[in-house]
Amino acid sequence: MSKILVIDDDPAVLKLVQRALRQQGHEVSTASNGREGLAQAQMLHPALIICDWMMPYVDGLEVCRSIKANPDLSTTFFVLLTAKIGLEDRIEGLNTGADDFLSKPIEIAELQARVRAGLRLHQVSQDLQIQKDILEAELAEAAAYVSALLPAPLQGDVTIESRFIPSRQLGGDCFDYFWLDPDVLAFYLLDVSGHGLAAALPSILVLNLLRSCSLPNANFYQPETVLSALNAAFQMSHQNEKYFTIWYGTYCLSQRQLTYASAGHPPALLLSANGQRQLRTEALPIGMILEASFISAQCSIPESSTLYIFSDGIYELSPVAQPNSQIASPSASQPSWGLESWIALLSQPNSQLDLDQVLQQVRVVNGNQSFNDDVSLLKIQFG
Repeated sequence: MSKILVIDDDPAVLKLVQRALRQQGHEVSTASNGREGLAQAQMLHPALIICDWMMPYVDGLEVCRSIKANPDLSTTFFVLLTAKIGLEDRIEGLNTGADDFLSKPIEIAELQARVRAGLRLHQVSQDLQIQKDILEAELAEAAAYVSALLPAPLQGDVTIESRFIPSRQLGGDCFDYFWLDPDVLAFYLLDVSGHGLAAALPSILVLNLLRSCSLPNANFYQPETVLSALNAAFQMSHQNEKYFTIWYGTYCLSQRQLTYASAGHPPALLLSANGQRQLRTEALPIGMILEASFISAQCSIPESSTLYIFSDGIYELSPVAQPNSQIASPSASQPSWGLESWIALLSQPNSQLDLDQVLQQVRVVNGNQSFNDDVSLLKIQFG
């Protein structure tokens, strides 16, 4: 038995439609105007509504708009009952959200047939909504699992804090940091092409391989060997055409020496009393070609230095709001927010912004909209 609501200011029409539909075994409620109809719809949650177009107080189009705007009633099948049969009228009704039309005077056989068809479509919509809810719940569980894999803040001689903002429930960015021994800390950030589950799966696989130090042919103290081993293991031709960029480094605490290598990834930014320095090595992203080669570079880390490692989602934006006074304004040669603007934000003299404040600055540039790409950010402070 399906719940059906009939809304019409003509008592004869209400009685006719109610009798015809009850003969089909449906539970039929009636309302004599749009206001009453909306109140009953919110209370009853009918599977199908038949509503007259021309009514006092609230007409059928407004009832339709309100019903379709209500998330709890969005799958309700809505039939406009009308003497208007012109093409423009039907277009207007469809644009408002109506699912079907029924012409006056009412033919009982047509009424019953359209109701049967409408209820079938409503059931399909309900089934799809259930599957959507199940999928969203599973994605939420997967997102919680990915978040649980990411490392906690690091405290001590080296402190690390991080932020991860996926553009969807699941993202392709991933990062980690761990001690290879009491004197050497490894850290990296990678960005898998694409978004969603297809990008999240390889990033999780890489994280587990690196965290367990079980990647074949990789010396985790030597960044170039890690990148070479990853490239051999993750060729895009065998990974659903997925490739990824990565920045990987090791820091020797006793020697204050940073060794690093990158593959198609944005440069890390080192800030110290000596100024700023962009750290990267040129190489193709991981998985592009098997013959790709990788090199490492080194630099000394002055006391009280800060290293930022990030994914390109933080600066590949299309600004929709003017940056505030703390952000370098775009110029004719720099018409939009990009890598240089992002580095300028991080390099502000005497800046004491924490990561949340930094991200808020970027959100201002982005018009407080969702990011189009995953955003990951590591802030590493050396004592």
